[in-house]
Parts: sequence; C-alpha cells; structure tokens
Amino acid sequence: MLQAGLTGGIATGKSTVSRLFVECGARLIDADMLAREVVAPGRPALQRIVESFGREMLRPDGTLDRDRLGKAVFSDSARLARLNAIVHPSVAIEQERCCKEIATKEPHAVIVYDAALLIEAGAHKRMDKIIVVTADEQTQLARLKARDRLPAEEAKKRVAAQMPLADKVKLADYVIDGTLPIEQLCKEVRRIYDDLKRQA
Repeated sequence: MLQAGLTGGIATGKSTVSRLFVECGARLIDADMLAREVVAPGRPALQRIVESFGREMLRPDGTLDRDRLGKAVFSDSARLARLNAIVHPSVAIEQERCCKEIATKEPHAVIVYDAALLIEAGAHKRMDKIIVVTADEQTQLARLKARDRLPAEEAKKRVAAQMPLADKVKLADYVIDGTLPIEQLCKEVRRIYDDLKRQA
C-alpha cells in the first residue's frame, strides 16, 4: 500500500486530478467528506465545536451550520486555529481507519488522500508521497469567480488566505500543472500513477 497526499491551491484543478487518479485505479479518500462526517450530530467533534463557538453554530435540526461557522472563523486566525485543533485530529483518525480498511482488501493499493489543507494540518508527514496541483494566480482567480460567482476582491482574499503554492511545491514529490489541456493532464496523471503503483 502507498499513500499519496494530493493537495494544491484553491481552484488549481485538484478535484479534476483526483478524479483522473481514480480513473487510473487509485483508491480515493476525500478529506472534505471526512471533515463532514466527523462533525455529524452525535460525534464528539461537533460537541466540542458547540462548546467552543456556541449553540448558534447549529441549525434547528442539530446539524452544523457550516456557512455560519465559516464566517465566524474565516477572518479570525485564532478562532480558525481553534476549529482546526478540533477537526483535524478527528479527520486524521478517520483517514487512518479508511486506509487500513482499503489495505486489508488491496494490500498494494495506491491511496490518494485528497486534502486542501494537507500540509497546513501536518497530514503530509503521514504520507509516502506528496502531489501538488498548481495553477497561475490569474487562472485561480478566473476559475474562482466563475465557479463560486465571487467578486474579484473576494476571490483575491481567498487565494491570499491560503498557504502560498510555492511553499507547497517545495514539499512535493510530484507537481502537476492544473492548467494543462485535459488530454495532457490525463497523460501526466497516468504517468505518476504508474510510478506510484510500482512503489506500492
């Protein structure tokens, strides 16, 4: 089994790349999905969020109001750090559990762990290989504005709030240009997947 952490900046094309890895035969673990699962009603992480940020972070049905929580922490680094300290360890436990489950059935699986905050959360230290998807800032902004219907200023803020791509690239074993035409992107992902498969 080989675990490859897949990360990149916002709107660099990471989701497309992760889909292409799955098409090659990789097993995918999605950090966003795990982050949603660990804050489901009845889970300890949700209880800790309520204790830290108040009951107003819950919707009437008892589920987490992600939009409200996002607004509460987005521009406050101390609150964001507190939230991450609650969520990230729970996600790490789930990720390990998923890996073991996959490895039991497929001992030589290539597992791609798709995580926007892979490096920021320290999860890259648990990976065998790191893949970073990049794009130039103009492309990121254009994609963000189109995808999330954001005004230019808001798009710039979101890109600026992230760890610089250049810093992520320094830790990468593989770098994929997320602006490549889809045929080239497919070839590049296939080449990397074949290389990972040989090492699994």
